[in-house]
Amino acid sequence: MLSLARLAAMIFKEFVQIRRDRPTFGMIVGIPLLQLLLFGFAINSDPKHLPTGVLDADHGPVGRAVVAAMRASGYFEVVADFVSEAEVEDALATGKTQFVVTVPADFSRRVLRGERPQLLVEADATDPAAAANALSALEKLADGAAARALAGPSASLRRAAAPFDLVVHRRYNPEGETAFNIVPGLMGVVLTMTMVIMTCLAVTRERERGTMESLLALPLRPVEVMLGKIVPYILIGYVQVLFILVAAKFLFAVPMQGSLILLSAATIVFITANLAVGFTFSTIAANQLQAVQMGFFFFLPSIMLSGFMFPFRGMPVWAQTVGECLPLTHFLRIVRGILLKGSGGAEILADLLAIAAFLAVAGAVALRRYRVTLD
Repeated sequence: MLSLARLAAMIFKEFVQIRRDRPTFGMIVGIPLLQLLLFGFAINSDPKHLPTGVLDADHGPVGRAVVAAMRASGYFEVVADFVSEAEVEDALATGKTQFVVTVPADFSRRVLRGERPQLLVEADATDPAAAANALSALEKLADGAAARALAGPSASLRRAAAPFDLVVHRRYNPEGETAFNIVPGLMGVVLTMTMVIMTCLAVTRERERGTMESLLALPLRPVEVMLGKIVPYILIGYVQVLFILVAAKFLFAVPMQGSLILLSAATIVFITANLAVGFTFSTIAANQLQAVQMGFFFFLPSIMLSGFMFPFRGMPVWAQTVGECLPLTHFLRIVRGILLKGSGGAEILADLLAIAAFLAVAGAVALRRYRVTLD
């Protein structure tokens, strides 16, 4: 017969066990809190203040009015004034600017003559969602700016539409294909999830199966044990990369403009960085469940704050700062830059160095923690 006293004692015992199991208790409290913070404050599907450059060869009133209207809209933040096409190409290729407005010479004069000149707006469309709303608002902004600029003697030129043609070039992804952004990004997401989780289990599996003593008895240094655990997963990671690249090429027709050799070199640094994180977690966790829980705590912010699911520039400054500390953020820029933009070593160097710095820190922590485990 059911005893309420025994049942109450069992329930109390379970609560005590949960309280003593700090990783599990952290999951119970931390995951809802983390999701509230990320979805409530960090995620924004309508990014504003997107970095914009201006190449103004006219310096006339109509061009200045259009740029001023773009500033006032909140979608565009002018961060650079260019003097050559080479600077424009570099800014778009490296991601320094999301948009570039080119005002041709004699633009204002041709507007006043009624010749309908062209105003060029180039957009980095590797992430279509980041540029979509800003480009949608651009045409109305141009119409209003032209109407305000054509005052006084030029008022007769006012029309319902702007007296010039607004030409928008969506660079690197002209059709706005979502797959061109998502599929290359999946390479980084899959590697982060599998590499961290699999390595999380490396040391804890040895401990739970009772083979740790045999491993410690071998004449191996901590760095040799760490590399021995990591190298097989590097090869597994490359198999995953190859599978995704083949699918991207033949199933989704993702363009591959850059060097796959360069991408492979960057990938090995990224894989190793994630494996170092997983190895660190495995030296902290008491069992495989705790190791997986720690891996999930790393994976959730990575996927949310890296720019994979939501526009990176749409997040507040504090969230972008956290995102810049995550290797996935930089790897997404590298893989999209190489495949879609044809970026070379110079363009990806900053992001590659950021991943390498993360690897150095994570590797040092992993080695230190493994020495503590040995003690």
